[in-house]
Amino acid sequence: MRSNRIDLPRLRAHNRTIVEFLVPRPIHPSRIRSRARAMVSTRPYCTLVRTLLYAALLALVLSAAGCAGKKQTARNVPPAPSLTPEAASAKPSPSTPSIHVDPHAPVLWSQTGYASWYGPKYHNKKTANGEIYNQNEMTAAHNTLPLNSIVRVVNLKNKQSAVVRITDRGPFVGDRIIDLSVAAAKAVNVYLPGTAQVRLDVLQAPHPIETGGRWCVQIGAFETSSSAKHLKDKLLDRYPGSQVLQFQGPTGYWVRIRVAQDDKEKTREVYRHTHVKEGAAFMVRLD
Repeated sequence: MRSNRIDLPRLRAHNRTIVEFLVPRPIHPSRIRSRARAMVSTRPYCTLVRTLLYAALLALVLSAAGCAGKKQTARNVPPAPSLTPEAASAKPSPSTPSIHVDPHAPVLWSQTGYASWYGPKYHNKKTANGEIYNQNEMTAAHNTLPLNSIVRVVNLKNKQSAVVRITDRGPFVGDRIIDLSVAAAKAVNVYLPGTAQVRLDVLQAPHPIETGGRWCVQIGAFETSSSAKHLKDKLLDRYPGSQVLQFQGPTGYWVRIRVAQDDKEKTREVYRHTHVKEGAAFMVRLD
């Protein structure tokens, strides 16, 4: 039979355990100093770790923000235009210098006709005066004016004008009298229409315009080299002692005939008596 007697010593011990659990026991002052020294000794290490963690977190946030702010775009960069074998062997001359001309300079010679322009197909190729053609400079091509002449081009419709330097030969088309660079064509509003009626005012010329010079007759363009060779053979028989050249240009095959001493009057006679079914003949100044 179970006894109802209370074990007082055991009850006291149980109550003391509960009191110690609820009420912490006082810590001796020596133990407090020991724990404080331990905390102080480990604080620099904790501070260093905490600082490194904060720095890493900040760098991660900034990197994410930078990536979000930069929009990646694909760039389609066209390749640079390649030089033709002739242009590659030639020494490129400096960019066309700025054209300075007296606005009140007298007009040496004038001509009226149609202007056109030429660009990408001839860009970076050698011109008649030995320079490399740059479609973004103020230059032009003309068949009979001395090379490096300074010319004012006036659009007769809108009166816009620009000053150009003659560096090349052309245009070898019908009644057109001048071929402008892209930059010059835009300056006088010929670029979008393609052609326009203009007046040319020659302001400076390195050689006389009406007399002298070295000349040739250029004929073309032919679709096949056999057609050009056939004409070359006929011209050699008709004009013995003359130099007849056959070459290929950007628009087809051409024939050029040069009489003795490149004389202007003799060249004019050849020009008057040369008629072809394919292409056309042009009298061209060489210098």
